[in-house]
Amino acid sequence: MVAESKSVLSPASLARLFHTPSLLYFTMVAETLSMRETARRLNVASSAVARQIGHLEQTLGMPLFSREARRLKLTPAGEILFRHTRQLTGPLEAAVSQLSLLAGLKTGTVRIATVESVGLTILPSIVADFSAQYPSLHVDIRMASAQEAIGLVVDSEVDIGFTFLAAQHRGIEIAIRRDLPIGAVMRADHPLADEMRPSFATCFSHPFAVPRQGLSIREVIEPFLDQDGSRGGSFVEVNSIRMLFELAKTGRYLSFMTPLGIERELASGEVVFRPIADKGLPLNRFGMVIRKGGDLRYAPAAFFNLASSHFAARDGLY
Repeated sequence: MVAESKSVLSPASLARLFHTPSLLYFTMVAETLSMRETARRLNVASSAVARQIGHLEQTLGMPLFSREARRLKLTPAGEILFRHTRQLTGPLEAAVSQLSLLAGLKTGTVRIATVESVGLTILPSIVADFSAQYPSLHVDIRMASAQEAIGLVVDSEVDIGFTFLAAQHRGIEIAIRRDLPIGAVMRADHPLADEMRPSFATCFSHPFAVPRQGLSIREVIEPFLDQDGSRGGSFVEVNSIRMLFELAKTGRYLSFMTPLGIERELASGEVVFRPIADKGLPLNRFGMVIRKGGDLRYAPAAFFNLASSHFAARDGLY
């Protein structure tokens, strides 16, 4: 890549670069970190991509990419430029989506980040309904932790996030919010199944499973674990909400969860959910979030509306 040097062009002249193909080529290389993949997506030769990036670096007087092994990496200058080009290209993509809608093309992509408990239970049915209504629209789903999902939304790497909210965040808007109780999930024949509101102390006297650090429920119950001194005892920690449920199904363990995503199993009587009785236990807040001040393009907006209707239909289940 080009060696750093001081640019001789004025800021106005440099800004004109963003009205050339250089912006498009740079943004896609920054997303894919691959000249070859960018060339494939744009249906051009790899040499054309390299020329545009080289021209941009030469004009700016600083490298935008470095090469590590066989993969490109953004330099600090490249990261700054990429942060701004995403803000520039977003409105253009929105305009193209709206023009596509006007033309009846209905093409586009919905980028979603979701926590596991939603991604493995609720989201598949929403995606299936969406695909049936909009068969030409593409859905890109990333499984992430609660904090990772928020970060992806804030950084505009995804359009919509399904996540748990441990604290307020200035960079997001909460479109759908549900305050969920935390309780013990266990099989119907578990010794504590008949106790409608067990305490943590009672639960801790039985084999139990808890989420690992990094999952939102763990942050809520951590003080109670510390207070009870259960760290000295034997219990199971996992970083998967689904695994917590499967452990509860064995009959040996009770698992600390919310009822989100296991309504069908609860309705069938396969397992039971018992809210924890301890005072001072906050609710676990779930939300469908978008970037603050963001303008959803056609495809994400269509998915957003469908998901909103889906969650509205679930009101009263918790």
